[in-house]
Amino acid sequence: MLNIDVTEGAQGYLAELLAKQNVEGMAVRLFVTQPGTSYAETCLAYCRPEEVNGEDEIMDFEQIKFYIERNSIPYLDEAFIDYATDRMGGQLTIKAPNAKVPKVSADSPMNEQINYILYSDINPGLASHGGEVKLEELVETDDGYIAILRFGGGCQGCSAVDMTLKDGVEKTLIERVPGLVGVRDVTDHSHTDNAYFK
Repeated sequence: MLNIDVTEGAQGYLAELLAKQNVEGMAVRLFVTQPGTSYAETCLAYCRPEEVNGEDEIMDFEQIKFYIERNSIPYLDEAFIDYATDRMGGQLTIKAPNAKVPKVSADSPMNEQINYILYSDINPGLASHGGEVKLEELVETDDGYIAILRFGGGCQGCSAVDMTLKDGVEKTLIERVPGLVGVRDVTDHSHTDNAYFK
């Protein structure tokens, strides 16, 4: 079941754009480029009848039809598309909170659960220092799994990175991801050019 909210304003605006194309059966394609990465972008494009893919999910509204790329579906959960008019004309807004990392559940693979927490909870805090942390790999041990992490930006070479790792990142991940017993930092902290604290 698709959980995508398209307001009536957005439907009307997009229907007008489609009508100007003068192509019978023209619809809208909704997809995410580079889903699940920090570069993810949510996109709308014209979709001609011959461009429809048999695996597409379809959302049918009174004035307009959307074809949703199958691979993008988990990343479009809770997406919101709106069109608001203002003095300058109007603006189409697309919000897809799960585009960079799909929403996860307790059944999701461990790497997806870790990435979700890193992107949604930890990296926004590190971003204020110009930093970020990524999951490199998961290593299985006798006691459970260890997450191998790499810091970047202002975190690389930062003198406070051990405190960030132990008190922030590791504590949060172990509390929220069952089966994870520790984290290890594989960043080369000898490069301090962009470090937040030197």
